[in-house]
Amino acid sequence: MRIMGRPRVLVAVLAACLLLAGCGSGPSQVRAAFLMGDREVTQDQVQQLIDKAVREQPAAQQLAQQHKLDQLGRAIVSQLVVHELVTRAAQREGLTVDDTLVSQTLAQDPLATPVSTTGVDPSQLPGQIAYRVRDHREAITDQVLMRALAQKYFDKMSVTFDYTSVVSDDGGAQPASMREKAFAKAEQMAANPGAAAQVIQADNAAGQQTSVGERVPAVQAPDLAATVVFGVQPGTVIAFQPSTEQAAWIVAVIRQRDLTTPQSVDQATEPTASQLVAVGQRLLQPYVGDAGLKVNPRYGVWDPVAMDVAASAAETTGAVVSVKGSVQP
Repeated sequence: MRIMGRPRVLVAVLAACLLLAGCGSGPSQVRAAFLMGDREVTQDQVQQLIDKAVREQPAAQQLAQQHKLDQLGRAIVSQLVVHELVTRAAQREGLTVDDTLVSQTLAQDPLATPVSTTGVDPSQLPGQIAYRVRDHREAITDQVLMRALAQKYFDKMSVTFDYTSVVSDDGGAQPASMREKAFAKAEQMAANPGAAAQVIQADNAAGQQTSVGERVPAVQAPDLAATVVFGVQPGTVIAFQPSTEQAAWIVAVIRQRDLTTPQSVDQATEPTASQLVAVGQRLLQPYVGDAGLKVNPRYGVWDPVAMDVAASAAETTGAVVSVKGSVQP
């Protein structure tokens, strides 16, 4: 499968990725925004970027007026966490930065223009501001490395999982209650190695949408490959909402995760540059646990489903629960 395109086209799509990316106890050091192994990013570093944003970005000034700079702080911490993760992954995977590509993208710097305060999804504003106040070469390099990581594995990635669903079939359940039901079901399925099969069997008998042995290669579903389905180890239960536009949650147990076997399929889908960056970011997920990430509660908690910082545990976009008694690789 041919992924690389002409350099000029590649620079353009990488620039577009940057503009579209949405992409327990606290740290022992009080001054830390987060700790990752022996690496510390301080609250002062984060605050300096927030202050820079308020000085330079009208959209940040708008957030300040609305008393929403906490959203910007979380976006900055999220991006700096991902930067540390991709740096570690690049070292372990032997990835090298295409300096020419980085320089060409930087030459037309997609981050030089301030974020528009009109016509932009408000949920995307903090992330777009955060990109602009960071070092632009660093931000672009992160995108290039995540794309390279995805390219290394994309045509060899597949997962096998069993799942059930939580749908709005009880008189129009509210999103909060749907989330609570999905989280409760995830805990139930993770109670022991045989619990998931029992829950799915019961749900199937009750008419719920379920499936056993669902195998999906990334080349058939690039968007799914960027989700938590592909990011966790076998013996893990996940609960997530595939689309915020649909009132349905998926609760699944991952049975197999393969990153080494070339996938031969009838119809492969050529991933876009933005999809590759998103897949690369998802491949960073195992590094979070390995590195022992600790986020200062001042900013919130790490959301493994969204791969960013949520305001609180009650506001995460899903759940990741290890099956009790299972042996993970």
